[in-house]
Amino acid sequence: MSRHVAIVTDSTAYLPRAAIERHHITAVPLTVVLGDQALEEGTEISARSLAQALQKRRPVTTSRPSPSTFAETYRKVAAGGASGIVSLHLSSEFSGTYDAAVLAAKEAPIPVRVVDTGMVAMALGFCALAAAETAEAGGDVEEAVAAAEKRAAGTSAYFYVDTLDYLRRGGRIGAAQALLGSALAVKPLLQLADGRIELLEKVRTASKAIGRLEEIAAERAGEGQVDIAVHHLAAAERAEALAQRLRERVPGLNELHVSEVGAVIGAHTGPGLLGVVVSPR
Repeated sequence: MSRHVAIVTDSTAYLPRAAIERHHITAVPLTVVLGDQALEEGTEISARSLAQALQKRRPVTTSRPSPSTFAETYRKVAAGGASGIVSLHLSSEFSGTYDAAVLAAKEAPIPVRVVDTGMVAMALGFCALAAAETAEAGGDVEEAVAAAEKRAAGTSAYFYVDTLDYLRRGGRIGAAQALLGSALAVKPLLQLADGRIELLEKVRTASKAIGRLEEIAAERAGEGQVDIAVHHLAAAERAEALAQRLRERVPGLNELHVSEVGAVIGAHTGPGLLGVVVSPR
């Protein structure tokens, strides 16, 4: 068996299936609890099913993977020939996933470095890809961690939601909490900052908010080499249109991914979500 550094992440990275297979990345699923059913994200519940449940105001909650799930994952990866593991996860401000991974890493048969990236969605996904590319080039665990952390430090995530109500109900609104009430009457633009969701701007209409989202993403991208992801929930046409405009506006665009977020993030943002991740290389 070849010895190598393996990359583990979680299902909220929303990496394209082709990228997961090409780089042999393992994604541990979080769980969505819909009514009395506990369902694995990505395999047992679709974004479409989640959006329909939210629109019907069915109770939806989410939960982290158990430490035993991570422990089993690390054992399987070690059995596959890995000499070390870099385990990269969504912000600990959103989930106990990082803590569960840390507990499991203590019992792993090979060294595991667990990293709280402070990111989510493809902001996390791009970190995993950076670590995987470094490992594939012969980098050790520390070098792969450094690549992921460098990518995280340069990556920005911005998003528009139709309403803050889902974030309010899930307790995920962070510093924007005090703006509830007045902000609920407008269309908010949010950003990921220090692993938390914060209000960036308040805009009066959906069309103006999406236009402003495009402007912010294009300005952040600049003219250097950059990867971009456009995410949505039940807003495919909006996402494709925004992606096309960014293709035309960003001269140094390398990769552009367009995807629907999974059920875990969707449960906290609601249908109509439109997000942009900008990740300079």
